[in-house]
Amino acid sequence: MSIDVLQEKIRVLKNPTMVGLDPTPEVVPGYLLEEARRELGVTPAAAAAAYSRFCRELLEGLRDVVPAVKVQSACFDALGSSGVAAMQEVLGFARELGYYVLLDSMRGDVPGTAELCARAAFGTVEEAGPGYQPYPCDAVTINGYLGGDSVKPFLPYCRDGGKSLFVLVKTSNRSSVEVQDLLTGGRLVHTAMADLVNRWGGELYGACGYSQVAAVVGAPYPELLKSLRAKYDRMFFLVPGYGAQGGTAKNVQYAFDRFGHGAIVCAARSLLSAWKKTGGDGRDYVSCARQAAE
Repeated sequence: MSIDVLQEKIRVLKNPTMVGLDPTPEVVPGYLLEEARRELGVTPAAAAAAYSRFCRELLEGLRDVVPAVKVQSACFDALGSSGVAAMQEVLGFARELGYYVLLDSMRGDVPGTAELCARAAFGTVEEAGPGYQPYPCDAVTINGYLGGDSVKPFLPYCRDGGKSLFVLVKTSNRSSVEVQDLLTGGRLVHTAMADLVNRWGGELYGACGYSQVAAVVGAPYPELLKSLRAKYDRMFFLVPGYGAQGGTAKNVQYAFDRFGHGAIVCAARSLLSAWKKTGGDGRDYVSCARQAAE
């Protein structure tokens, strides 16, 4: 089961960190883009090549430090077909290196479309060729706020294919309070979503004791992490928002159980932008990211 694999990788490396690959012009050193443009011109293909190189070199440098990677699809989607091809390359490379791979696409749609999304991420698209798997990954993020029929198409892959879901419960952006903290029926919306996540994953427990349907709960909310961990002792947490969005090590400790299990913390800009602290042009970005990860 996928969460068992992730928990074992965390145990082996003794590091519950997931590197968030969110390549943007703000974090990718300029020289990478310049070199790509000399070969490919000022084109989406050049930007995609720079993003792919940046991510692949980071993955090489962090492979014995960080057990898991989250690939942000929006960063690649913005570059069109060249970006999608680069993302596919990065996903495949991460799996080859032995990372636990989470595709951060925050899918959420009506049942028929959700089935297509699930098949693209977890299954094969036979009409594109025998055994064609467009987005190889171990897990995806999904938006469950459309309700259960947008989630259920993914569940067979969790039960039979060793895959996992990370469902948005309480996100780390500031305006999440506008919806997720509303009071309805005597409880907050995000607590209702946590109850649903617990229900959807109720028969999908792995050997490590955690369900294959996990929750995304932001690092800036230590009291919420503490209360959810106390209530859902078999729910695995992905904790984004560490570093740049205000989450601290003191905050995220509450996501873990008393044995230090049950959660992984995503760090993106704090690793990807670590090279900026040296004052150089970013040619040391891999070593800087590695030091920050350690």
